[in-house]
Amino acid sequence: MTTTMTGIRHISAGRRFKDRFVKGLVYLAFVLAVVPLVSVLWLVISNGLARFDMEFLTHSMRGIGARDIGGGAYHAIIGTLEQVLLASVISVPIGLLTAIYLVEYGEGGRLSRAISFFVDVMTGVPSVVAGLFVFAFWILFLGFQFSGWAGALALSILMMPTVVRSAEEMLRLVPNDLREASYALGVSKWRTIVKVVLPTAFTGIVTGIMLAVARVAGETAPLLMTVFFTNSINNDPFTGPQMGLPLFVFDQAARPNDTAIDRAWTGALTLILIVMLLNLVARLIAWWRAPARGR
Repeated sequence: MTTTMTGIRHISAGRRFKDRFVKGLVYLAFVLAVVPLVSVLWLVISNGLARFDMEFLTHSMRGIGARDIGGGAYHAIIGTLEQVLLASVISVPIGLLTAIYLVEYGEGGRLSRAISFFVDVMTGVPSVVAGLFVFAFWILFLGFQFSGWAGALALSILMMPTVVRSAEEMLRLVPNDLREASYALGVSKWRTIVKVVLPTAFTGIVTGIMLAVARVAGETAPLLMTVFFTNSINNDPFTGPQMGLPLFVFDQAARPNDTAIDRAWTGALTLILIVMLLNLVARLIAWWRAPARGR
């Protein structure tokens, strides 16, 4: 009996050691992941606050020389918001409907397997390839001009697979008991999806959409070939070149003077703040529309 109890104590001590060791590794991995993030945020905030003022947020670079003090990124902020919005309008409905088909209608079918394959392929497509595709097809082949709409088309290609995969995973997490209970009450399949499945997975779907938005908001390569550069304000994304914040940062950082570098840091800070604000708004909407609130 004593030997047995000693063995149990010995095994328990070994398990406790392994548990603490693994926890230590997890904490170490967390620190290693957070340190680069904190350092990047610190650099961007410390260097970007110097020009973060109302002039930067309300003025463009029209008439501002490379070495002139002043100017702002208003034209780039407008361009980024419009391009990301248009990309979301294109990719979110298509991605969500695709995810609904894969989960609710095409389980195990040949078409669903083909769609899943192409979604996986699109997930690994480099951003520059999406820009080249839109540039070759939309601008060179069809003859349209550089515009914010062309940039939105390229960004939507990058957003779509992220929306599909995140929405698909959230829909699969909805318990089948909820669906079966709805069917037992005589509710049709499409009304079950609209009234039961989608509201249950709404919070996760919104989070996935915001991940897709955060991914494309900072893309530069697709915009270089589809939007082009401009120092003026262009509120029409369908006509003429339109600046974006990633392009603004790229353009200013390439200029060898301190005033341009300061504008580049502030542009990066503005882009981070916009993404954080969009995520906050999405979180509030998801919290407000959560099923637990009885809405």
